[in-house]
Amino acid sequence: MEDTFKNKRIPLNQDGKAKKQPHIKTHKTQWSAENMLIQSILNQLPQLVWVKNKQNQYYYNQAVCDYLGRNINLEQTDECQTFIHPEDYPDFSVLWQDALHTQQGFEQECRIHHHEQGYRVCLICVQPAQHLDDIEWMVTATDIHDHYLKHTELHQQVLAQTKMLDASVDCIKILTPQGHVTHMNRSGCLALGVPVNENKFGMPWLNLLPEPIQNSGKHALKQAAKGHNARFDGMSVIAGQPSQYWDNILTPILSEDGSTQSILCVSRDISQQRIAEKNLQQVIELDELTGLYNRRAFNKIFKKTILNAQHKQQSVGFLLIDLDYFKHINDTLGHIAGDYLLQILGQRLSSCFNEQVVVSRLGGDEFAIIVPHLNDESELLNIAKIARQQLDIPICYAGQYINGGMSIGCAIYPRDAKNSSTLLRCADVALNDLKISGRGGIRMFKSAMLESIELTTHQLSLARAIIHNNKIFPVYQPKVNLADGKVISFEALLRWHDAEDQIQPPSYIFSAFQDYELATRISEIIQLQVLKDMSQWLEAGLQLLPISINAAPVEFLRDNYAETLLNRLAQFKIPYQLIEIEITEQSLSERGSDYVIRALRLLKQAGLSISLDDFGTGHSSLTRLRDYPVDCLKIDRNFIENIPDNLSDLAIVKAISQIGASISLNILVEGIETSAQVEILQACDCHTGQGFYFYYPMIFQDATQLLNPVADATEPFSSSG
Repeated sequence: MEDTFKNKRIPLNQDGKAKKQPHIKTHKTQWSAENMLIQSILNQLPQLVWVKNKQNQYYYNQAVCDYLGRNINLEQTDECQTFIHPEDYPDFSVLWQDALHTQQGFEQECRIHHHEQGYRVCLICVQPAQHLDDIEWMVTATDIHDHYLKHTELHQQVLAQTKMLDASVDCIKILTPQGHVTHMNRSGCLALGVPVNENKFGMPWLNLLPEPIQNSGKHALKQAAKGHNARFDGMSVIAGQPSQYWDNILTPILSEDGSTQSILCVSRDISQQRIAEKNLQQVIELDELTGLYNRRAFNKIFKKTILNAQHKQQSVGFLLIDLDYFKHINDTLGHIAGDYLLQILGQRLSSCFNEQVVVSRLGGDEFAIIVPHLNDESELLNIAKIARQQLDIPICYAGQYINGGMSIGCAIYPRDAKNSSTLLRCADVALNDLKISGRGGIRMFKSAMLESIELTTHQLSLARAIIHNNKIFPVYQPKVNLADGKVISFEALLRWHDAEDQIQPPSYIFSAFQDYELATRISEIIQLQVLKDMSQWLEAGLQLLPISINAAPVEFLRDNYAETLLNRLAQFKIPYQLIEIEITEQSLSERGSDYVIRALRLLKQAGLSISLDDFGTGHSSLTRLRDYPVDCLKIDRNFIENIPDNLSDLAIVKAISQIGASISLNILVEGIETSAQVEILQACDCHTGQGFYFYYPMIFQDATQLLNPVADATEPFSSSG
């Protein structure tokens, strides 16, 4: 029997009976608080229950071991044969295998061996747990032996067994095929508020059911009248008493000709089971820190809300919230303070909106709000403003006020998107658009932003394809001494082959460098190939020149960039001083800059050089030149293109050159294409540069020629690579 449970051995008394165990563990030896709670909830159920979640964790309740009175190992495919009656096991095995294949549940009556009472008839119910997201299968076995015997006897002489029916705690009713009550036991009378001593039955059974489940009862009655077993559940409410949940089973009693003579209706109180399921659902769907819905529950509610709005032709508003500089709070006040902020914000958000508005925490410092039955955009913006105001109210922790803000991206169904996943992306695009222009505020999604989504999706797909097909390779652009044109080093640049085997630049997959997994994989490919090329040059006895390797900001987010690179250099036995890492100013200004700085300092200590690329085009700050481990400034090509005619560009180049000289930084100019540019740059006291005037980026074989001692490295060299 596949995907079931493995129990530990149950200690037995001297008389061979199982000792009562306070708690039976599964084969998992480490238990979280959530696991303990799930096990406790299962142990409340009187039925034999075992469940399996999607993380392959297994739980079963105490009743399983108490009933069998021995050790079992339900992971063994033949173990069920030891306690299911040999005549019943083949049918059960076929049904079980079919359920695993079709993912459809089933019910089957089987005789199970009780450790004291021998084989007893039980109703085994196997169901995929569709309403419990984290649980895959739930199996219950209910001992119906007594009821089985009752039903058999009732089939022969129902009216003569009134006392036996009254002895049952279940509500038992005898119905005509048309649905009128001909008899009801004592428990049934008490549950439905019918006088116990009232012998004048005949009332319509459906009228005794609560209105919300009368349609289910009507359908079950039709099935039973046709000679089929039927089952449904529902809630019963009697004034002054707690609500009760009932499981109703309708069994047709057939005459000799096979027609339905009467219908036996057995109703069982499953209130405790429902309470346990509700508690289990809360454990699975609520965020432990804030008490809000977690991401799992959010996804389910979000999809259901969109489907309901589609059916009713209504609008749905959606807000995606990101807390501004939350990492700074954790770094300065500690993670406990950050958790406290999230708790207070969760409480405020859950209490400031009506019950229709759904608030959830998706993880970290990210929240989401679903607004069903939205009237217009102004209503959504008003809700967003109320959400933002929750952080305007002071939050005090350990005597210190926690200051925070939030950025909110907004989107509306069906105006902006036709399904939940696209609507989420639209809000995320609006949020990112807000962050680019400055944090804090509310940004409504605009259709023009979809172009960015489509471009990003295309570029990410293209990047995955060229990685999978091994189409990425490095080319090398020489850096030269402006005075004599002598090659002094290389910059490794990424190139890739398209479907027609044409060489393409990295700009066509720019979005991949914003994605950690893709950027890291591309970086790994380039680094390993560059180091392999350098190893070949060493083996050939050539004099190696330093090589610059570019690093995208996102590569530093796992905080292991430096260690990974140093390990690769050691693997290929490449001297550290021959490698330079080029970063942009963006790396030092975005979230995660602390990781960048730590990595650069570690690389600097090992002997690598650090170059700041595109200097002057971003949010330049001279403090970075003072505080960060930078060895070289690269003046961007935008300042060089028009330098002979543009006095402003000339002044910027002079200023950068002077700053670099005054603080002992090297200056390298990129994008040089004419002799006039070279002369002006020399006059600005710039000594090194690169550009098409000297060399085009070249493939490995052409770069090898430059390293050959007999090659004339002073002559410009171009390559189609």
